[in-house]
Order: sequence, then C-alpha cells, then structure tokens
Amino acid sequence: MNDKPDETPDDAQNPFKGTPFEQIFGAVGGAGGAGAMPDLNQLFGQLQFLMQPHDGPVNWDFALDLARKAVAQEPDPTPSQRQKDAVADAMRLADHWLDETTAFPSGVSSPAAWSRAEWIVGTTDVWKILVEPIAESSTQALSGALPEEAREMSGPLLGIIGKAVGGMLAGQIGSGLGALASEVLSVSDIGLPLAAPGRGAIITANLDAFAADLDVSADDVLLYVALREAAHQRLFAHVPWLRDYLIGAVTDYARGIEINAEGIRSRIEEQMRGIDPSNLEAMQELMEGGMFELERSPAQEAALQRLEVALALVEGWVDDVVGQATVERMPTAAKLQETFRRRRAAGGPAEQTFATLVGLELRPRRLRDASTLWGSLRTRQGTEARDGVWMHPDLLPTPDDLDDPLGFREDASAPAELTEEDFDAELKKLLESPEDPEA
Repeated sequence: MNDKPDETPDDAQNPFKGTPFEQIFGAVGGAGGAGAMPDLNQLFGQLQFLMQPHDGPVNWDFALDLARKAVAQEPDPTPSQRQKDAVADAMRLADHWLDETTAFPSGVSSPAAWSRAEWIVGTTDVWKILVEPIAESSTQALSGALPEEAREMSGPLLGIIGKAVGGMLAGQIGSGLGALASEVLSVSDIGLPLAAPGRGAIITANLDAFAADLDVSADDVLLYVALREAAHQRLFAHVPWLRDYLIGAVTDYARGIEINAEGIRSRIEEQMRGIDPSNLEAMQELMEGGMFELERSPAQEAALQRLEVALALVEGWVDDVVGQATVERMPTAAKLQETFRRRRAAGGPAEQTFATLVGLELRPRRLRDASTLWGSLRTRQGTEARDGVWMHPDLLPTPDDLDDPLGFREDASAPAELTEEDFDAELKKLLESPEDPEA
C-alpha cells in the first residue's frame, strides 16, 4: 500500500511480514523500529487483558464475568417465592392444556423461576458446546493465516496469538451472553435446548418488562410463555435426535470457517490506523467491534440454512400446538401469538448482537411458513401424522417444502392408527438404524 514505509533490512526479521498480524505486532513492536520483532515483555504488558491463563479455545471465566457484569448494570432480583409458585402453577396448567394437542407427554420435571444471572449459570454448559467449536476453528484459521516459514520462525508467538484470539472471542461471547440474558423470556426462548433436560425455566425480570409493554394481563403473558416453554420441553424430551441435530448444525458451521488472509490483513490495517496500542480500552473496543469478523464460506452458508430451517420447524411446531391449546381458552392468545411470531422471526436486539459478535444467527425467519405447514398437515391427517414427522430427521420438511407449506405430504394418505406401543417400536427401529441421519 502507498502509505507503508519502504522496506528495511529489519523487515526480514519479522515473521509476521505480509500476514494479517503484521500491523498489530508492528504497532506494539520494540525499539528495533518498524519491521523489527516485537518486544515480548511489552507485548505481554499491552495485551494483558487478553492473555489471562485458560484452558481450551475460550477463556470462559473472563466471558462469564463480562456477562454477569452486563446484567448487573440493571436490577436483577432473585425471584420471590410468590414468583416461583406462579411459574410452577403456570407450567402445570400449560402441561394440562398441551396434553390435548400433542401425544408427546410432558417434558418438564423441574419448573423454575430464574434471574438473569441464573440464566447465564444455568445455560453455560450448553453454550460451551455450541460456541467452542466456532472459537477453536476461528483461532486455528487465524493462526493458520501465517505463512509456513513464519510459523517455523515464531513457534512461541503462535501460542500468544491463540491466547489473544481466545481472549477476543471471550469478550465477544461475554457481551453476547450478557445481552441475551437481558432479553430472553424462558430457557428455550431461542429455540435451542440450553438447560438440563426437564428444566423449564422462566426469567421473571425479563417477563415483567416484556408484559409491561403489552396490552395484555401479566397472568396471560406468563401462561403463554409457560405454554411455549412446556411445548419446547416436550419436543426436546421426546425427539431424542433433535438436540444433536441442532448442535450438529452449529458444529458444521464451525468446520466451514475459512480465512481470506489478504482480506483480514487489509481490514486490520484499516482499523489499526490511528489506534494507540497502549490504550487498552481503545484496543478492546476495536476487537469487540468485529476486527476479526470472518466472511462466511459456502459450507457455513449451508450449515446456517440447515440450522435456520430446523429452528423454524421447532418454532412452527410450538406455534401450532400452543395455538391449538389456547384457541378456545385464552381470548388474548391470537394477539400474543402474533407478537411472538414477529419477535422470533425478526430477532430481538440481543439476538442481533450475538449474531454480529459470534457470527451465528438464531432466528427462524421462516417461522410462519413452518407453522402453516404443521397446521395444514394436522388438519389433513391429524396430530399423530404431524408429530410423527419428528420420528427421524430424514422425514423433516426441506426448504422447498417451506416454499409450498400447504403441499407438504399432500399426496400421502392418513396413516393407520398406531397404538402407543407400535409408535414406540417404530421410533426405536428408526433410531437404531445404522445409517447416519445427517449423511
């Protein structure tokens, strides 16, 4: 580039020359001048906030500390006993109503009312499973952007790069989780099984804030959210492959990460201009602002489509069974259904924040099509046919089916009535098939 100084003999000593890391390490280099090897003592001092010891690709202590600090900026009271009792009562009533709309039995064994901080703690184990493959692939890809000769010359510095990138990702993840914790209404609100099996939880502070903006009673909002949570729990509990299917889509997304070294180098150079590397706050803002944001590869786009369709099918099924459960019982249900459809399909500010930081979208934009598909199938062939589609991932509707939701299995005749024993036997047969369901 024209604004670069002419090369000096010292340039040959810089293993990062011509790589995405040249600008960063050149900016914090030692007294040797431009192109010289960075002084490690200075480097460690200036990037100390990124270099905290940790195992694995993400410093989870750092990430969770940031998330807790984010939710602590506003009042986050522990739910009172009255709130806990109200949530438990709403869950029991929700399960009673859902018994009439789906053959899947209750999946809630321990209803709970959570604070935002409790949501962070209660979902951390699953977030680790979801996020670590993305973080590991990003770290490996960024480190791999160094040419082979540079990697041979700077083996110890590769460890620094890994820790630095891990620290950046921890900051991004902590910010994203803190934002989500301030917005989600229940533990299954984003359509993923984030808590231990059977744990149906509602975040009461967020529910109260959400209900305050609606022209609907707080009791109706609580019951509707409990119905949605209980429906999610039934699906996750009684479709044994669904959890791995959803997480597998995220893992495939991580495997598809590719690096455009030239593009990253240009972006870093542009963003580093005018930045004082000794100003840690400015460096942190730069890194949290997506300095290492990666372009999606074709493999990632395919994985995201798979995840988006799966989330739409989950949310559409929940929408259909909850709609059936409330159609004659809750006059405000239609208004709440439309509110939640818009909320889930568009994605809230927190979900958009998480998508920007981590690169993973969690919104089912085709929810309406999926709900129409499930409702049409139920109308034509009954709830057993609708729920039977979940027996195996190969039976799931495709993106083309969502393009024509009224035509899904239009030519299929209604199945013969199955006893509960026959249903379980067929499900077991399918699940024990040696074929890979994701092949």
